[in-house]
Amino acid sequence: MASPNKKKNIALLNVRPDGQRMIDEAKLIRFENRTQVRRYKIEFTCPEFTCVCPMSGFPDFATLFINYTPKKWCVELKSLKLYLNQFRNQGIFHEDVANRILDELVELLDPWEMEVIADFNVRGNIKTVIRAKHIKKKR
Repeated sequence: MASPNKKKNIALLNVRPDGQRMIDEAKLIRFENRTQVRRYKIEFTCPEFTCVCPMSGFPDFATLFINYTPKKWCVELKSLKLYLNQFRNQGIFHEDVANRILDELVELLDPWEMEVIADFNVRGNIKTVIRAKHIKKKR
């Protein structure tokens, strides 16, 4: 007979994890830059990015590098993590990954500058690195 702890663990497998709900409902969140008196750079490394090739259905793995110089807004990290996890089961081309993330973060934050680098793992003997950059136009 299974111990009470094993029964509890087996029962948990049949319940949709709270983390999945959080990923499904994720929205990017910003907060006000508290140091607007100077320009400074924020750098994120996201080594566990995954998505799906829309042609083959095979998983793709990448390290994302997100670098930006905030103006008025900064991105909240938990919301960024959950947002990036939404790509996990999504069919999307490598080029679209970097450009879509850049577009959505620029729309949210309106930074002075931002770059998204999607450094994909080798697949089929090809290594792909996509660099997408935004520089705020002077007004």
